[in-house]
Amino acid sequence: MNKPNDFTDYLRLGVNIDHVATIRNARGGDHPDPLRAAHMASKAGADGITAHLREDRRHMTDNDIERLRGEIDLPLNLEMAATDEMLEIALRHKPHAACIVPEKREERTTEGGLDAAGGHNHLVPFVDAMRAKNIRVSLFIEADKRQIDAAVSMGAPVVELHAGAYCDAVGDAREAELVRIQEAAAYGAEIGLEVHAGHGLGFDTVGAIAEIPQLAELNIGHFLIGEAIFGGLDSSIKRMRSLMDNARAEVSGERSA
Repeated sequence: MNKPNDFTDYLRLGVNIDHVATIRNARGGDHPDPLRAAHMASKAGADGITAHLREDRRHMTDNDIERLRGEIDLPLNLEMAATDEMLEIALRHKPHAACIVPEKREERTTEGGLDAAGGHNHLVPFVDAMRAKNIRVSLFIEADKRQIDAAVSMGAPVVELHAGAYCDAVGDAREAELVRIQEAAAYGAEIGLEVHAGHGLGFDTVGAIAEIPQLAELNIGHFLIGEAIFGGLDSSIKRMRSLMDNARAEVSGERSA
């Protein structure tokens, strides 16, 4: 249950299963199956499944999205670029949510947040079309007030703050990045957005982010799949879930004291 507009007792975990498909595609064939990973994630405590259908289909495929939409009970969050092709796919499958992300063919992973302010006029038709089909639209952006204001102006109800710079930084630089995310989350919640965070989070970085009271959801993938190689997917998700719950319980206790 949500407290007035600035605090969420329960922090949702969205598990990104892209890199199960990356391993499958490295050799070809059907194994390992992302759908199996989605079912395992559900049993281990995930609140949703995230999948990024990239233009080059380097990990998830169209068939993966179709199967996920039809065969899992958890909400599906489709990460997508703002292209006509991806919009058509989103409108056809009608996932619970669609997160618009920047995408460059030459990048290894998503590099930085979407320039929602600079791309405002391009993005508005995508947001409008998906909202008309009751798809919950989010924008993957930097922790920056200008980008948050742009999301509000185009009617996106959700933003996901890019946590990669925080995770990559060390020392004072990491602390500065944390403050930036904290301030952005507070600002976004204050003006009526649901605020998420993701990208790069691991066991050693999730705690401070999970303590940010305005965050409603974290999306985590690459780290969990990597850890699954050594300890199993069930174990990696349960440990992440526990770290998130402990961090949120600590801040909840501080606020109620």
